[in-house]
Amino acid sequence: MREQALNYLRTALGRPDAEFRVGQWESIQAVLARKRLLVIERTGWGKSMVYFLATRLLRDSGAGVTLLISPLLALMRNQLEAAKRIGLRAAKIDSTNPSDWEKIETALKANQVDILLVSPERLANDQFRQNVLAFIANRVALFVVDEAHCISDWGHEFRPDYRRIVRVLQNLPGNIPVLATTATANDRVVSDVAEQLGNNIEIVRGPLVRPSLKLLNITMPSPAARMAWLAQTIPTLRGSGIVYTLTQRDAERVAEWLRSNDIPAKAYHADVEDEVEGTSRREELEHQLLNNELKVLVSTVALGMGFDKPDLKFVIHYQRPASVVHYYQQVGRAGRAVNEAFGILLHGEEDDRIADFFMRNAFPPQEHIESILEALENADGGLSVPQLESRLNLKNSQLEKTLKYMSVETPSPITKIKSKYNVTAAAQGYRVDHGHVEAITEIRRAEQQQMQAYMGHTGCLMEFLARALDDPNAAACGKCSGCVGRPILDPDYDHGLANRAAIFLRRSHQPLKPRKKWPSGGAMPTYGFSGNIGEALQAQEGRALSLWRDAGWGRLVADGKYETGRFDDELVGACVEMIEQWRPDPAPQWVACIPSLNRPELVPNFAERLAAALGLPFHPCIQKARANPPQKEMQNSFKQAQNLDGVFTVDPDAVPEGPCLLVDDMTDSGWTFTVAAALLRQAGCAAVFPMALALNSPRMD
Repeated sequence: MREQALNYLRTALGRPDAEFRVGQWESIQAVLARKRLLVIERTGWGKSMVYFLATRLLRDSGAGVTLLISPLLALMRNQLEAAKRIGLRAAKIDSTNPSDWEKIETALKANQVDILLVSPERLANDQFRQNVLAFIANRVALFVVDEAHCISDWGHEFRPDYRRIVRVLQNLPGNIPVLATTATANDRVVSDVAEQLGNNIEIVRGPLVRPSLKLLNITMPSPAARMAWLAQTIPTLRGSGIVYTLTQRDAERVAEWLRSNDIPAKAYHADVEDEVEGTSRREELEHQLLNNELKVLVSTVALGMGFDKPDLKFVIHYQRPASVVHYYQQVGRAGRAVNEAFGILLHGEEDDRIADFFMRNAFPPQEHIESILEALENADGGLSVPQLESRLNLKNSQLEKTLKYMSVETPSPITKIKSKYNVTAAAQGYRVDHGHVEAITEIRRAEQQQMQAYMGHTGCLMEFLARALDDPNAAACGKCSGCVGRPILDPDYDHGLANRAAIFLRRSHQPLKPRKKWPSGGAMPTYGFSGNIGEALQAQEGRALSLWRDAGWGRLVADGKYETGRFDDELVGACVEMIEQWRPDPAPQWVACIPSLNRPELVPNFAERLAAALGLPFHPCIQKARANPPQKEMQNSFKQAQNLDGVFTVDPDAVPEGPCLLVDDMTDSGWTFTVAAALLRQAGCAAVFPMALALNSPRMD
């Protein structure tokens, strides 16, 4: 059987001389012997080959389907390609292919699927549990959990849906072999995973040191300096690679900067979802990197666990990740099948602030839980998420996170019936385990401090990472900057290029997409706005000069709003330059602004000066009819729109017929611009182009 497995391995890899890595065949044997196994091996070791080859051998012997729980769509796509090479009939059920679900369910019932891939989130879907899971429960021959560290509460990512995996496993026959795999699990996480998967689980642990990786850390807090270094260094590196950022907006901005320096680069993050000829945009970007059509993909963690490009030559971090686990997972994308690859970590002044943001938002606060449970208790027949939004001033993301957190609790205080959530008996007195949450938060803080220590470490960097992950085989690599005693790449940057980057940052204009639908549920009865926003009432695409408090103009905007009480003339010139580059069509013929009762002169003063600089008349035709709470206090679309209902009035006699440039200091949700534009269009304005000094959106991934 070993010889047959080796033949499959060579076919999968396309290498007739391929051999099993240390521990691979032994792991396959354990699975075939119906054991429970936790495999902890470095990235690139070939953990996926263990479950693919085991599945192939099990199917050859007439066994049933393999159920693989896999966390990321990018990872699923890689796995499907690998499975095909050894003749496995693989299928996946996820949010990207609903039109295929019925066909896949039919194939499963006809025993024509060898391995089924699903995300942990799919386990929460009623249709999947009823139509798929219930049918295959007694036909599963192998249960696989990839990136198994996510099962653990102590792992580096809090993913509530992973808790469902243990429940599913408990409902499967006890003699089914279980294979859990990860590259990033310290002793605490290993112990927790083993406890959840069963005390009889065997642990296979190999060395985590990556012999091909050459590591270097560079302290360079200024965004302009880091961008200059990237622009001058990436063209000197062979092959293609990944630049990791902590936020979506930085992924977009760094990719744009690299393209402006003739480096083929594109951004990749969770919001990149548009389809291109039936293929998701993210999948298309993955293929472009795999085929070396891009020099670099600038990505958030959305392209992390499991993405497999064996010849990836470099991974550069634009900012410092929050933990050693994150860093090892991401830098391990490089150097899997090449003799030399680079892992470069840059340090940014914003690193700790972003890490703190994620820590603060990892768990739902008790007040969110209480407000949701109270709303559900007072509702007859339950409430859907849109209905909860209309009753509670919580963001959609906060609602979804809190509902998910409660739904995986045992016993759960809520239950979902079709689209509506209802309370259960467990809701009485339900509270978050604050001691547990605080313990995990303290671990996150310690991980952040550990990464700070790594940034300043002068010894072997690879050994530091391995020891931090409790690798008993940690040893000096002999290749990193610490081992050779000098930087393995030039850490200096061209100051002229940094000046250009600083100017670029100031010109990081943000598009403002028009909203096309009013919130459902009657958010705006005074205006009578509901349903789709037709073209007759829509705003045009707008622009924001900067990101709030960001490098460049964002800080000057914040100073004007809260320090000096007047927006600097420099911002007028910057907006004129932006509009010249933007070229709105049809060109605005007059300027209006969003009024405020709290600071009645701030925005009108700026708008009037901007109008004069553009050579256009200023018409303050929008009036504020009544005071309302600040929009920044409204947390979801329903509340944001409702907060503006009846707030503004427009005098039709004061509205010129031509297109308008509509000015405000800040925008976030876009509802203020949406409502004001609709009122202007109703009053006869031909087109409305929103323009804000700053976009207030963290755009974390």
